[in-house]
Amino acid sequence: MQWEQLLSLKRQGDTSKRLRKEQDDTRLGFEVDYDRIIFSSAFRSLQDKTQVIPLSKTDFVHTRLTHSLEVSVVGRSLGRLVGKKIIEKHPYLAEVHGFHMNDFGAIVAAAALAHDIGNPPFGHSGEKAIGEYFKIGKGQQYKGQLTDKEWQDLIDFEGNANGFNLLTASRPGIEGGLRISYATLGAFMKYPKESLPKKPTANIADKKYGFFQADAAFFQDVAKDMDMIPNKTGDDIGFERHPLAYLVEAADDICYTIIDFEDGINLGLISEDYALEYLIKLVKDNVQVEKYKTLTTKEDRISYLRALAIGSLINDAVNVFIENEEAILAGQYPFALTDKGAYTAQMNDIIKLSVKNIYQSREVVEKEVMGYRIINTLLDAFCTAYNNKFDGNEGNYDKLILKLLPEKFVTNKMSLYDRLLHICHFVSTLTDGNAVLLYNTITGAK
Repeated sequence: MQWEQLLSLKRQGDTSKRLRKEQDDTRLGFEVDYDRIIFSSAFRSLQDKTQVIPLSKTDFVHTRLTHSLEVSVVGRSLGRLVGKKIIEKHPYLAEVHGFHMNDFGAIVAAAALAHDIGNPPFGHSGEKAIGEYFKIGKGQQYKGQLTDKEWQDLIDFEGNANGFNLLTASRPGIEGGLRISYATLGAFMKYPKESLPKKPTANIADKKYGFFQADAAFFQDVAKDMDMIPNKTGDDIGFERHPLAYLVEAADDICYTIIDFEDGINLGLISEDYALEYLIKLVKDNVQVEKYKTLTTKEDRISYLRALAIGSLINDAVNVFIENEEAILAGQYPFALTDKGAYTAQMNDIIKLSVKNIYQSREVVEKEVMGYRIINTLLDAFCTAYNNKFDGNEGNYDKLILKLLPEKFVTNKMSLYDRLLHICHFVSTLTDGNAVLLYNTITGAK
């Protein structure tokens, strides 16, 4: 792969090439991507979606929105630091094509901002709840009418693939969705493959999937435009990663490892003594002992250590990327950057403690149980009504249920797969709070 192709400014529907040296630096295309994402309704909904603690009313606990903003900030730093070194190593990128180091930062920042945009309510349990409605719930009835890959999209519903759809799917009058640049879409795509075959290799890019069958043709256009490397044979679609996807992933890994840990400490789920023991291993070379001693509150002490820890992990990820740049461009780097860094063991220790004390805490488990019930109920009500209308079997209850659909989701889909995926998209865009309200309406709980 070549950087000048990977940094593509092309957007869906373009008929001519966009050259970097012809760009207006006051309104750079990659920065436009960031603006379009942050003004989108899908991004706004993240303010009321679970990061760790579902439906938390505690002001210092992170939502998907604050998490995404923080991942974007870390991603921008990673991109700029890598961009500086890449342009020093390949000066023709600046001299011939006009690229700047900040372009790398802008691409990674925009992709990182959107990295959770497709996640349904109630965190990762929301993804599982949608999948299990089809796999072991009432949605099983549809299996015989779908292809294997269409069925896999539903039973293994994936927030990353849903995010790609939200960024790119056309609606009447809105062709190409948000019309994000191909470079940002490539960096967004951590898992550039379809849902089958499932985990065919240990390559980090094969861990999950990144696009639904409904979006496969367009993603192929994106990948081929940037000359991403195909890595599947026959009828299966898959590519090696866009190099900047490694930086988006690293930004997410750094933030959820350190900041979820910080949330757990502030909530009292993890003691401050553990914070000192675990975080000091990341910051021991940078911590100013005298400054630390002046901090009188737990929140300030943890915040100071968190900032230093994130700085250490950013520099380490940049070093790993630059050391392996040739392998990454050749599609021969099957690891996450944080899996091969100087602090991998320390990060794993923090994650293990977070899993035990935070992700499996009673408060989280109780609300995930509630989330399963809510999502199951919503899917069943809307899938049944939507399909009954298409089949001409619509009852009065179905008509009432469909009146609860937002205007942009009131559209006809001809294939069963498209109809089921359409309802999954709708449910996935709900905030945690709106999912609860809609559930209460449908069940009469109010």
